[in-house]
Amino acid sequence: MTQKVTQVVTPVVQALAQADFSGVARLFSDAGFTVALPAPGMLQVVKPGAGRASVAVSVGVHGDETGPIEVLAHLLDALSRDASKLAVDLLVCVGNVDAIRAGKRFIDADLNRMFRPVRGSLAQAAESARADEMIAATTAFFEAAGPVRWHLDLHTAIRPSVYPTFAIVPDLVADDAKAQLIDWLGQAAIGAIIMNPQSAGTYSYYSAEHFGAAASTVELGRVGTLGQNDLSLFDDVSRALDGLLRGLPAQPVKAQPHVFKVAQEIIKHSDEFRMAFDRSTQNFTSLPQHAVIASDGDHVYTVRHAEELVVFPNPDVRVGLRAGLMVVRVS
Repeated sequence: MTQKVTQVVTPVVQALAQADFSGVARLFSDAGFTVALPAPGMLQVVKPGAGRASVAVSVGVHGDETGPIEVLAHLLDALSRDASKLAVDLLVCVGNVDAIRAGKRFIDADLNRMFRPVRGSLAQAAESARADEMIAATTAFFEAAGPVRWHLDLHTAIRPSVYPTFAIVPDLVADDAKAQLIDWLGQAAIGAIIMNPQSAGTYSYYSAEHFGAAASTVELGRVGTLGQNDLSLFDDVSRALDGLLRGLPAQPVKAQPHVFKVAQEIIKHSDEFRMAFDRSTQNFTSLPQHAVIASDGDHVYTVRHAEELVVFPNPDVRVGLRAGLMVVRVS
């Protein structure tokens, strides 16, 4: 059933949520940019031969994570009306358009587990075809790009968190690009960064692995209803993203994010999988050494370090997928 948003959502937000880029595309085209709509819910704006940085921004990979959709809609509307100030080549992707329209997290399966060469039981899901469209558009965008490549995949979390905003950065991002990305995350007032050593099939990891992009999954608070998000909670990231797209001088970092590394992945191997804590557990909850994290038949996951913090605990994922991360602080 389609989500009824027309009475609470501004036209700017509604257009982006419905993957309608016709208005902003025309304004960028009128300003002399080369504009393309490579697939539904995707907008590419480039200035050929300008040697600009290439920035991909994605929202709505999960259909119920609506705050970033509103933030990007207002930013893109303002920038299109002042189009000459766009200082980068830009790819905008609204991820799971059908799920956004339905007011659901996904239709058949988690889209942010589809960016992998082998999808197994996920291959027949509606999201599998959508991931293929996103991969094709992202490939075309970055293969024509210069050396400076960014991808910011903006999300909101299901659970409350000790750090209301945090980011996951693929560890394979080149050192210089990683440092610039971490500085930007600091400008956006992101409280914590998790350095992730391996892919779980996420969109941002795909961009980093295949195109060398300084990529990150950025978690910006909690899920909310489209049109009813408190946008003041997104002021810092909105300001930082606007500055990146306009090529403005970097703003001072309000506070250096705390940096964590992944200690272990918790994989759900069977329907017997059980977490050792309840659904009220916050992201970044601390567990002491030897504490039980989860059980899966005869296998028991326990804390290996003096302290580990749990992130993204979700016992409801499909068998074979990651049900949580355990992280340790490094700085």
